[in-house]
Amino acid sequence: MNNRAVKSLPPLYPALAAMTGLQGMVALALFAPGVLAPGLGIDEQAIALFTTGCFGVGMVTALFGGALIARFGSFAVAAGCMVFVILSMMISSLATPIALAFAGAILGLAFGPETPASSALLGHLATPRQVPMVFSLRQTGNQLGAILGSLTLPAIARFHPELGFVLIAALAALALAIFASLRPRYDALTRQSAQAVPPRAALSLLWNDAATRRLALASIPLAAMQLGLNAFLVIYLVRVLDHSHGTAGLVLAIAQGGGLVGRLGWGYVASRWMDPRQLIAALAMAMALCAASLACLPPHATLALLATIAFAFGLTASGWNGVLLAEVARAAPDGQVGAATGAVLTASYGGLVLGPPLMSLVSSLADLRFAYGVLALACLFVGLAMMRQPLVKRG
Repeated sequence: MNNRAVKSLPPLYPALAAMTGLQGMVALALFAPGVLAPGLGIDEQAIALFTTGCFGVGMVTALFGGALIARFGSFAVAAGCMVFVILSMMISSLATPIALAFAGAILGLAFGPETPASSALLGHLATPRQVPMVFSLRQTGNQLGAILGSLTLPAIARFHPELGFVLIAALAALALAIFASLRPRYDALTRQSAQAVPPRAALSLLWNDAATRRLALASIPLAAMQLGLNAFLVIYLVRVLDHSHGTAGLVLAIAQGGGLVGRLGWGYVASRWMDPRQLIAALAMAMALCAASLACLPPHATLALLATIAFAFGLTASGWNGVLLAEVARAAPDGQVGAATGAVLTASYGGLVLGPPLMSLVSSLADLRFAYGVLALACLFVGLAMMRQPLVKRG
């Protein structure tokens, strides 16, 4: 945050609510094909095409986040993201593998810039003490969007699955109007403070700092695990454990509820009691245990057991992001929070790109049980490696 008097800044909380909604809309669009998959007859390979297209494009466009923010402002970027969500959902409603691959790539145009746009604005509005909690609150948008989709889309799929995509597009149009109304009050702030860092310079922020580089590399398997939970859990419960579509949607909603609690709770822990890197290490080992437990469940496992594992899985595998982003924002050079966030997210998106093809490949050779087991081993390795790193003194 710069030296401008806090009282001269526009209010934090409307921006926080809007940017949380931005992430919620992108998350809802991202998870929709996986939740609607049983009703549409979509298999794991088609879901992998959608998510890989999204994260592959998002990995590239995240690097341009700083330049876009400096040129247009955070809410202008947010409004543009909603245009791409609308286009993606309308194409997804065709429900063919080619359409889903194309729709995923279009969604990546929203997925990449949305977090840098939020980080640049909120990092400027929040005080240093507020940053971990503010970023964790903002990251709950991911869970709110996923919970909304998990509870509503399976019911819609019983009657007209394609309608789910149309309704998400309508919500995105409403969000676009809200973001456009906030532009006059907030966008001048980020245009004045953000620096238009070229993608190559943004990457140098990552490679020139060893501690940040290690954290970014560690985020790759964590991101793959998070996607393994969010995109494949419904398919796993329906096709491997032989549960109903409605039950699977409920269990995914419980997992997202755990992620919601985690994103708030872990932000508080990182602010008060524990070094963020050591916290992420502990979460990595805990999510490995949850994935291994899920992989060992028998068919028709009880709802109580599923709910317990799913909540713990979401608490860990979907709860680490805000802690990571707050640490990136804290360490970023003045005026380059958006660029630094985009650079670190590019590494994290590598896990999101690699995760779906890995799970699809392992599933085709064996089944999704083994896919979750592979991810568990990767996250266990990350946790053990990060535990060996020295503690980082907070600024």
